[in-house]
This record gives sequence, structure tokens and C-alpha cells, in this order.
Amino acid sequence: MTSPIAPETVTVLRDVRPWGGERVDLHVADGRIAAVAPHDPGAPAGTGPSGDTAADGVVEGRGLLALPGLVNAHAHVDKSWWGEPWVSYGGEATTQGRIAHERAHRDELGIPGVDVTLAVLRELVRHGTTAIRTHVDVDLGLGLRGIEVVRESLATLGGAVHAEIVAFPQDGVLRRPGVLDLLDAAAAAGAEHVGGLDPASIDRDPVGQLDGLFAIAERRGVGIDVHLHDGGELGAFQVELMIDRTLRAGLQGKVNVAHGFAVGDVPASRQADLVAAMGAAGITMTTVAPLGAAPLPVHALRGAGVAVGLGTDGIRDLWSPYGTGDLLALTTQLARLSRFRHDEELVTAARIATSDAARFVGRDVHDLVVGATADVVLVDAENVPDAVVRAPHRALVVAGGRVVARDGDVLV
Repeated sequence: MTSPIAPETVTVLRDVRPWGGERVDLHVADGRIAAVAPHDPGAPAGTGPSGDTAADGVVEGRGLLALPGLVNAHAHVDKSWWGEPWVSYGGEATTQGRIAHERAHRDELGIPGVDVTLAVLRELVRHGTTAIRTHVDVDLGLGLRGIEVVRESLATLGGAVHAEIVAFPQDGVLRRPGVLDLLDAAAAAGAEHVGGLDPASIDRDPVGQLDGLFAIAERRGVGIDVHLHDGGELGAFQVELMIDRTLRAGLQGKVNVAHGFAVGDVPASRQADLVAAMGAAGITMTTVAPLGAAPLPVHALRGAGVAVGLGTDGIRDLWSPYGTGDLLALTTQLARLSRFRHDEELVTAARIATSDAARFVGRDVHDLVVGATADVVLVDAENVPDAVVRAPHRALVVAGGRVVARDGDVLV
């Protein structure tokens, strides 16, 4: 990775193919797409592939495929040891075992810390991610320090990554008296969402945990994003509790179930009823396309009006050494796990990772259209299905109308 330099401001991104369509020139003003015009080959040339500049602010796309910036809808950027010497995993292979391992060793690795958070954020940028929803640990040992670290890191990048924060109680809620107060304080201080974690298997009181979270959401006007690993009927029961509370609180569109393995592994008839009820309540889901778990019924969820987002989860942290930050490669994995083969299915996978994820980061629109934030990723691919299947390297990444990465070099 090169040393950060002042990123170039884009006024025209010439000769690109949005979603694999006709060649156009994207005109940019104040960080947003101001016009989408047919490509004009006679206009002044711009920045070439090596970064040499001709006309100010005009950047050459060389006919490459253009996608909206990737949206990581489930990240943990406060936890990573990316860029640090290798850390051998030593925890037990259970949720509680991983929590305990992380609590025992995070301080010695400087987690959370601005340097390590910046390292993983830059890796996300390198791979084309321009917006994230990130869970940030809030617990009795850290207080709100992790949120402060993440905000400082985002500010250092100068807007290269747009983010919404979930105040996340990784160590439990009710079993750690005082955590609900911390979540409330985080929401009062600007966190867009409060999180939960396995209300039944971690807190052993699903009604109590959800009552506490929904009370904060109603009081502070924030969203709710619950990690739910519990499978089968235990998990389905907790989803039903969230559906009931969402409707009673009038929080449709503001409640998300992360992971939600139960939705993938209950019997078909039970699944259909559960998915329909989630859609009626405006509940969304995020997945990390995990290997080994029953895949979510993506088509059924979307058909019922349940928005689905895709995220990396942790990246090289004390839970697991895996993860690269490449959301497009994870889109390939989602498509394969979902048994997508047809072109329209592969395009759906790309939209889950980009334009359709706008709501997960607080945007009304996130696409290559007039009025949208100028977040653009260029790849050398024939069409969108080709890009999803191969996940080619990101030739250019534009965020908010600035070139933030070029051919693997991060410029922020």
C-alpha cells in the first residue's frame, strides 16, 4: 500500500459502463452524480490508468464496468488486528468461548485502537467498499471508547467511508448490569442503532433483553440490530418476539436480524410463515454468507419485502483469523451458497452488495444515478455476472466524488 496522498477530486468520470450497460460519462458536482451522459470520445482526456492527469478532475474509465460502491452491511471494524503480526487463535469454538478469548487478549493487541481500525478500513476501501454499518463493542470494560476510536478513524479518512454505528453489547446485556445504560448513552451520543446478542442463549432472558433494547429505540429514535446465532425453534421464537415488538412499537423498517440462522434451518412451511411475518413487520436481515450454515432463502426473503444485506463480519480478529475485507469476493460466496446460476440471480447478488443496501447505511439511494453520492467502483469485467463470479481486482474506487483507491493503492 502506498503512503496516503491527497485524493483527486472527480468532475467527470469518462467512458464507464454502469451495470454493464452503454458507455457513459458520469458528471460529478459536490460529491454527487450530477449527470449521466452518453460517452463523448471527443471531450478532453483525463487521468490515465497510471494516475497521470490531463484535464483537471477528468478521470478516464477506459470502458470498464462500473458498480456503485460496495456496502458492507455487517462489519466489526473495531476488532481487527489487520496489519499487525500474526495472532494465533486460542479460544474455544463457541460464541461464549470466543467472547471470553477476546476479552482476555484485546488489550495486549491495542484493540480497539485508531491504528488497527484505520488499517482495516483502508483494506475495505482498497476492495471497493465505500459505506458500512459497523457494530462497535460497548461493554463495562470499554464504555464508549470503541465508538470514539471508530469515529476518529473514519474522520482520518476524510469521508472515504460513510458509516453508521451499532452500539454492540458483545458480552451480553442483562447478564452485565449497566450495559443497558451504556447502550442508552451511546444512542444519546449519536449511535444510529443499538445492538443485541442472542437474547435467549446469552442473556437467558429473551423477553427482558428485547424489552430493554426496544425501550431505548423508542426513547432515542434509533434502530435495533440483533446478532442472532440461535438456530431452529429457539431462534425462530426470538424472531417472533422481535416481530411482535416491532409492530407494537411502530418501528417497522428500523429492526434488523443479523445472521438469523434459524430462518435458514427451520422446516419449509415454518420458514414461509416466518418470512412473511418478517416482511409484514418491515424487519430486515443481514448475512455474512457463512460456510457450514443453512443458507438464507434470499429469493423468498426479498419476495416478502425483507431487505437482505451482506457483510464481512470480523476480519482477522480474536474470533477468527479469516477475512480479507473483499466484499465482492464475499458476493461470489453468497451467490454460490444460494445456488445462483442465472444471470438475473447473479445481478441480484451484486445489488444486495451495492444499490439495494442503501437502507443499511441510512441512504435513500446508493446507485449510479443522478442525485446519488458519487461512490463508484470500476472493474475489468464483461458484465455484472462476470464480475460477481470472478470478483476481479478493483481498478478504481471513487467515494464522494474523490478517487480513494487506484489499482490496489489506497490514497487516503
